[in-house]
Amino acid sequence: MAVNPNEDTEFNEILRKHGILPPRPPTPRTPSPPPAPTLEEKYANYTAAQLRELAAEAPDDETERILEVLRRRKLQEARKMEMARFGRVYPISREDYTREVTDASKVDEEGDEQHKGTGVVVFLYKDGIPHSDRAAEHVRILAQRHPHTKFVSIVGDKCIPNLPDARLPMFIIYRKGEVLNQLVAWGADRERKIEELEAVLILAGAIIPRQRIPPGSERDSDNDDTSDLEDEDDDPSSRMRSAATSTNAKAPKNLRGKKEDSDSDFEFDL
Repeated sequence: MAVNPNEDTEFNEILRKHGILPPRPPTPRTPSPPPAPTLEEKYANYTAAQLRELAAEAPDDETERILEVLRRRKLQEARKMEMARFGRVYPISREDYTREVTDASKVDEEGDEQHKGTGVVVFLYKDGIPHSDRAAEHVRILAQRHPHTKFVSIVGDKCIPNLPDARLPMFIIYRKGEVLNQLVAWGADRERKIEELEAVLILAGAIIPRQRIPPGSERDSDNDDTSDLEDEDDDPSSRMRSAATSTNAKAPKNLRGKKEDSDSDFEFDL
């Protein structure tokens, strides 16, 4: 008679005691019930505004404290995502133009209830032209300083065939799919400061100035929900105003470097 070693019998126990059968494998433990989710896990997908409402109705001080910590963490993460939206100059080709410029300028920022679209600055340049090289450095700095505005670059005659070098560097400014302004031969007449270019881009509508919040500072908790992430300031800083005054920029439809040059061949929308 064959012995089934897996049976739980007295005979098999005797055989195991004498080493004839191997020990029985331990009975698997009944899994413990999953622990209750923490507040952080429970409210992971809540917005900062929702967390503030929960904190105001918290049943005790400890819950309120945890919810407030989560709310501030959400705000920090949201601000980091905002700052990382652009923040650099994107080289493009003529084939990329419609997607990276015209279409990109139609995209509203998350939470933008005014549907302002995105400011896009197209920088047309040519290496080796001193004022173009200087403008390229200014564009690089401004792209980092204003990450809500998209800056793209393209060699001038790769964008507009037969574009004369005398018209470079050139800026074409978009928002909501429309050309707002053009700047031609920027810096060809005299050396321009970065503040002058920044001021003109603000007046043209490519850049919307934002208040810089000192690290660690907190906004008034009585502000409305949108104020947590809304850092916009309608008034440019005094530095921008003084630069705008020095350039005498009034944001006309097209800003030109040389009045006598005809621009009809170069006003375009790819």
